Amino acid sequence: MKKTFNTTGVCISNRHYMLPPQDRCTGAMELIRSESYFIIHAARQSGKTTLLKSLVESINAEGTSYALYCSLEACQGITDPEKGIPQVVRCLIDALQTFPEGKKTVFSPDWDGYSVVLKATLSSLCRQLDKPLVLLFDEVDCMSEGTLILFLRQLRDGFNCRAEIPFPSSVALVGMRNIRDYKAKVRPDSDTLGSASPFNISARSLTLKNFSREEIATLYAQHTAATGQAFPSEVVDKVFEQTQGQPWLVNAIAKEIIEDILGNDHSKPITVDRVEQAIQNIVLRRDTHIDSLLERLKESRVRKVIEPTITGDFGEFSRMDDDYLYVRDLGLIREGEERVEPANPIYREVIIRWLTYDAQENLKSRYPERKLPRFLYTNGSMNLSLLLQDFQKFWRENSEVWVERFDYKEAAPHLILMAFLQRVINGGAHLTREYGLGLGRLDICLEHNTNKYPIEIKVHSRTNPTKEGLEQLFPYMDRCGATEGWLVIFDRRPDKTWEEKISWKTESLNGKTIHVVGC
Repeated sequence: MKKTFNTTGVCISNRHYMLPPQDRCTGAMELIRSESYFIIHAARQSGKTTLLKSLVESINAEGTSYALYCSLEACQGITDPEKGIPQVVRCLIDALQTFPEGKKTVFSPDWDGYSVVLKATLSSLCRQLDKPLVLLFDEVDCMSEGTLILFLRQLRDGFNCRAEIPFPSSVALVGMRNIRDYKAKVRPDSDTLGSASPFNISARSLTLKNFSREEIATLYAQHTAATGQAFPSEVVDKVFEQTQGQPWLVNAIAKEIIEDILGNDHSKPITVDRVEQAIQNIVLRRDTHIDSLLERLKESRVRKVIEPTITGDFGEFSRMDDDYLYVRDLGLIREGEERVEPANPIYREVIIRWLTYDAQENLKSRYPERKLPRFLYTNGSMNLSLLLQDFQKFWRENSEVWVERFDYKEAAPHLILMAFLQRVINGGAHLTREYGLGLGRLDICLEHNTNKYPIEIKVHSRTNPTKEGLEQLFPYMDRCGATEGWLVIFDRRPDKTWEEKISWKTESLNGKTIHVVGC
């Protein structure tokens, strides 16, 4: 069978190009062999189910235990444990249909005793088996409230009684989030579990790593071996840079190039330009993976973390905050010692495009056609100063109404300026962005023809950021290779008039020109 790059469902070794999933989750087999109960969490479409299927295959091949995979997706939205726990047992019974012939089990669950039926069913199952049972529950975070709490408590009760009654030797709970972020109220004032309790028997919490650059090269080399169509090293570099190894994105880019852009013609070369085209197609098409990312941006917990990455404002932000850990566990952000930013450049672009989409659409009435020629000099370079002067007028006339339209109000000035630039230059120039918590700024670089126009955005709310902004813009101009730059400062102080806010000052230093644009 001809293999393909998989972007939907479980990877199957004889159908899809794939890497050994257990290599990205070190420690799982050791925990199973030590008869531990543990957590595996990772972002959507990062290979969790493929990993679990691989573990089942490995454990059953060893022959010392039975392994069972059980998805709890059918328990979605059932918060009442009286209905939810019996549904968990039904999922378990359905999963048992995959057991080898001759190992079929018989149950007569006491559905009325929902507070103990899961524990009793698992004990009955283990009593009928001649080897220990390893149980891998997938989609555990589909459960919530009372169903989730009672599910965890029955597992804990069985774990604590393993010396007296048969019970699974090892259990893994698998989902997108760490268990502390499961939606359940253990205490009246708590929206999350806050810790592993009532699953405080968990030995460890594991996650799946993204692909490394070398692993991407190895994955792509499988296609080359099968077809002769090579992924050059500069293509692999570009994919890794843009995806940071996120598995779905890595596979989706390859699939888009091979099947859609090149039409499965393996004689055509795979180039960096085609990687960029594939990324644009995926982003604009808003595939399911991208759509699920955008839905997360609507959550207040996510907004609390993503908004400071746009504004660069630390404020009272803490990396130990449950909301921060939640967003990190969802795979939306990555962190360094001094900087937090979207998990990869593709997510970075998707986030801004979605947050500015409505603004760009509303700007169509003011800019019904492409306006770029108005902002060009006769030599073809861009008159960015004229464009930003136009924005100053727009901001003065419309800022109060437009800011109110944004859920991300603290980042609204940054987002509105980007929407304005994107709408006006649409089709004639390219806008790149660099932002992240800890930068204290938002950097933008407009590219038109061979020219680059660096812009830095700051907000004046308490102390004047001009000096800091100039110090930050100079090295950014060096990275862009530009001798002219623009520092845009939004004055959010309520006691200032528009005459005080709207300003323009040009400074020259060491052969560089910077325009300080007050808004």
